Amino acid sequence: MATAIWGPVAVVALGGVAVAVQAPINAALGRGLGGSAPAAAVSFGVGFLVLLLVTLLQGQGGAYLKLSQMPAWTLTGGLLGAWYVFSAVWGVQTLGVVTLVAALILGQMAAAMVIDATGALGMIQREVTPTRIAAAGLVMAGLVLSRL
Repeated sequence: MATAIWGPVAVVALGGVAVAVQAPINAALGRGLGGSAPAAAVSFGVGFLVLLLVTLLQGQGGAYLKLSQMPAWTLTGGLLGAWYVFSAVWGVQTLGVVTLVAALILGQMAAAMVIDATGALGMIQREVTPTRIAAAGLVMAGLVLSRL
């Protein structure tokens, strides 16, 4: 990998740390509230408030005025995010954090390869090479090994 890529990789890896830590925190919230859906809703609510504040502090509040001009499909990211948070809150108690994260990453890699291969959702089309398929296979092996 090129040297310039390591900064973004580190930032995204820290995002991965957040995903691993978020699931058990949200599961504890779910236990306290008595359900996964309320915990996911609270998690999204807190995240919404933080991002709204950041947007306003950066002087980008006017961006919300463009929302009505956006294609409807671009709003499905929130729906998909809600599914992710709910599934993580629901599954972490049964699977444990390592298996949960391995399953999430496997799902992400499978979807990512389809998106790369087709150029779907406005992304640049990229070749799905045997090496990239092997990388997904190794994640699948990790998922299986996490349960042994």
